[in-house]
Amino acid sequence: MTGGNESCIAGPIPMSYLTCLTYILQEWTGVEHIGDYLSYAFYLVWVLFPLAVVFILPGVIVALFYISILVLHIYKRKNELKEAYSHDVWIGAREMLATLWDGHGRIWHGYELHGIKNIPEGPGLVVFYHGATPVDCIYFMARLHVTTKRRCHAVADHFVFRLPGFKLLLDVHGVIPGPREACVSTLKEGHLLAIAPGGVREALFSDEMYTILWSDRKGFAQVAIDAKVPIIPMFTQNVREGFRTLGGIKIFRSLYERIRLPVVPLYGGFPVKLRTFIGEPIPYEPNMTAEELAAKTKAAVQALIEKHQKIPGNIFRALMERFQSHKKDD
Repeated sequence: MTGGNESCIAGPIPMSYLTCLTYILQEWTGVEHIGDYLSYAFYLVWVLFPLAVVFILPGVIVALFYISILVLHIYKRKNELKEAYSHDVWIGAREMLATLWDGHGRIWHGYELHGIKNIPEGPGLVVFYHGATPVDCIYFMARLHVTTKRRCHAVADHFVFRLPGFKLLLDVHGVIPGPREACVSTLKEGHLLAIAPGGVREALFSDEMYTILWSDRKGFAQVAIDAKVPIIPMFTQNVREGFRTLGGIKIFRSLYERIRLPVVPLYGGFPVKLRTFIGEPIPYEPNMTAEELAAKTKAAVQALIEKHQKIPGNIFRALMERFQSHKKDD
């Protein structure tokens, strides 16, 4: 290798390092015109780099989840040696993770929470539109904890509980798989509970038109009636522009309907502006049926979408909103 470098430098016409490297590789491999191949490879990397980025960025959220899990395990080990809180050993851990996720929301998305005064003092069922990921709900829970010290439980799909290492994280934050009895019990204990009636189907197959995909689901409404609590509608502006899916491809829809697992590819992680809006609560009315309450809740969420979201959603516009001041009323 040294000899090759010396021959490059000492020749009658000095070569650049890149030309010299190409010359050396050609001698080693015996492949003629290797420079042309390298130039083509560099061109492909340059062209495909943006495409690679949009699929790599979602890994940042996954990494944050596992960082959170690692923090919990360290905290758990520490408290096995010395308990910091006798009534709830996880108070300190929740504070740390709320600060971590709130900080990420502030820095990456300029996250804002509006209408927090609409959340009642007691229990309530927070019903929200499900983006491609539930990251907006996580930011909401973190900001709520940081600003008011209130804890909001959540309902997640069953597959989340099968993810490696997630059990401790879900237990600490009061995430439940959603049997009606468990939801009612959580509310009757005085907690807030967040649920997205559209679930995984809405996450994967809704699009930049922000179509609500709740079908005829009314179980969440029956939960609110049984627990005698208000429903609090919630929507996050630009949640579809932060992350998107390839749910428009028919083969992925067919595959999901067959195996009921979120196998649809996800891309994005763009630092778009995210603003969560809390609507006015829908009070408990003993004479209202679950069907009527579900329809009223869907209309309330739809009203938030129409008021705060420009449709169709646009990634570039959502990025530019990071530099614009918010002038709408909460």
